[in-house]
Amino acid sequence: MNCKHRSAEKELLDGDNIPFEDIKTNMEELNTINKWLGGHFITCKGVAWFLNKAPKEQPLAIAETGCGGGDNLVVIQTFMGRLGRATTLTGIDLKQECIAFAQQNRPDNIVWICSDYRAVTWPAVKPDIVFSSLFCHHFTNEQLVAQLKWLQANSKLGFFINDLQRHWLAYSSIKIITRLWSRSYLVKNDAPLSVLRGFTKKEWIALMEQAGITNYTIKWQWAFRYLICVDNEQ
Repeated sequence: MNCKHRSAEKELLDGDNIPFEDIKTNMEELNTINKWLGGHFITCKGVAWFLNKAPKEQPLAIAETGCGGGDNLVVIQTFMGRLGRATTLTGIDLKQECIAFAQQNRPDNIVWICSDYRAVTWPAVKPDIVFSSLFCHHFTNEQLVAQLKWLQANSKLGFFINDLQRHWLAYSSIKIITRLWSRSYLVKNDAPLSVLRGFTKKEWIALMEQAGITNYTIKWQWAFRYLICVDNEQ
């Protein structure tokens, strides 16, 4: 498989009129993938990167763009609870089916917003942290530059991104895993394709430069992901 350039092929999940039961199965399996392949652990590392930058006596406001079924926010809630840190959590997703799944299956104290993230306005102050996980690769490079600017403008402390490294071994591995294990045609198609739509470190550096963002870190994570953290307090 040639992974030299990003694929422009759209994932099935980006289409319209997907039955709710298919979305539900997709969300459940993505949660399992995130759990066993380290995605949730990386998300918690992203939150931890900001903890010393926020006052301990105040709740930390965290929002996720492209929240899907909401599993990342549930993991963060548990993680912060173990640390004894109060949080307010908000999940944003364009798909009504994803928000419906989150509302049915996730804690009531998480706020769910069905909207294009660009249309969201904060009722009082913007969140301390905004993040995305497995969301950026759905966009073109041009769209992503605008998204990076939005993330910076709509977070107080900064933002972080947890997304895939484009690599032939990652593609081959997830293709085999999902073919043998998955019950979801969405996961079987989209999981390998999402790797082909992922990024190299050089591409992330170029995107940050185009967005005018300089105060950031990019660290490779197992399995085949990057954690990008951007500090707004320069």
